[in-house]
Amino acid sequence: MGRRRAAEVAVITGASAGVGRATARLLARRGIAIALLARGRTGLDAVAEEVRAAGSRALPVEVDMAEHDQVVAAGQRIEDELGPIDLWINNAFSSVLAPFRDTRPAEFERAMQVTYLGYVHGTRVALHHMTPRDRGVIVQVGSALAYRGIPLQAAYCGAKHAIVGFTESLRCELMHERSTIAVTMVHLPALNTPQFDWLLSRLPRRARPVPPIYAPAVAARAIVAAADRPGRREYWVGASTALAILGNRLAPGLLDRYLARTGYDAQQTDRPADPDRPANLWLPADGPGGRDRGAGGSFTDRAHRHSAQAWLSRHRLVTATGLTAAAVGALAWRRAAG
Repeated sequence: MGRRRAAEVAVITGASAGVGRATARLLARRGIAIALLARGRTGLDAVAEEVRAAGSRALPVEVDMAEHDQVVAAGQRIEDELGPIDLWINNAFSSVLAPFRDTRPAEFERAMQVTYLGYVHGTRVALHHMTPRDRGVIVQVGSALAYRGIPLQAAYCGAKHAIVGFTESLRCELMHERSTIAVTMVHLPALNTPQFDWLLSRLPRRARPVPPIYAPAVAARAIVAAADRPGRREYWVGASTALAILGNRLAPGLLDRYLARTGYDAQQTDRPADPDRPANLWLPADGPGGRDRGAGGSFTDRAHRHSAQAWLSRHRLVTATGLTAAAVGALAWRRAAG
C-alpha cells in the first residue's frame, strides 16, 4: 500500500467545546477544511472563528448526533460545501453523573443515544461517503472507562464499552472486504473540559475529574497523531489510562473493591453542588443565550499539559530503540566491570 493521502476535509463531532474544540484548533493549523458538528450555536460560532483565524475553512453545523437523519443531512452538506470527507472524528457525548438507581430511564437512554448511537450514526455516514472512494480515516475517541467502569458514571461507561465492541466488529468487516478505510480508537484519561460544569449531575457535591487530570490539548495531539497513523487498533493516552486498562485485565475484583471505597469522593470536590448549574443532556448549555465554554474546564490549575506516556506511545520505534540501546549499554558496562 502506498503512502496514505493527507486529509483535506475533516469532520469533528462535539466540536464546540472540550476535546473537540482543542482538536479543531490543532487541525486548523494544517490548513485542513473542518466541518464542526455540535448542538450549541454559541460554541460552534466561536470555534469556527478560531479555525478561520488559523487560515482554514470552517463549516459549523448544528446537529444532534442522536438523530440519524440530522447526521445524514450534515454529511451531505459537508460533501457539497467542503468536498470529499477524508477524516471523521467521533467525539460528541453527554451523560449523567449519578448513581445508577438515581438515573431516570429516559436520562440513561438519552445518554446512550448521544454517546453510543451518535458514534454509530457518525460512522455510518462517514462510511457512506468514504466507501465508494475506498479511502478515509475514522477516529473513535474513547476512554479508559471503555475498559474499566467506575461508580457514578454507569451511562458513560456503558456507552464507551459499547463503542469498543462496535468498532471491533466494524474493523473485522472492513478487513474482510479488503477496504483501505482505517478505523482506530484513542482512549483518554481524565481531562479538564467543561463536561464537569454542564453534565446533568445529581451528586451532592461539585463534580470533578479523577486525578491525574490532563489538559484537552494532550488529547487533541493524540487524536491528530492517530489520524496520521491509523494502522494501530488503538492508542492509550496518559499513564492513568494504561494503568486502568492493564489493572482491570490483571485484577478486576481488586479494582472493584478499591473503586467502591474511593470512587465517590474522588469524583467530587468539597464544595456543595450548584443547584442552578446548566445540564446539557437534552439541550446544549451553549445554545442561544448561553456562553462559550471553550476547550478547558474549571480545573486548569491542576491539569497536566503533557503526557510522557502518550508521547512514548506515539513514538514506539524511538522508545524501543532507546530501550534497546540502554540495555546494550548496561550489558557492556557489566561486562567491562566484570
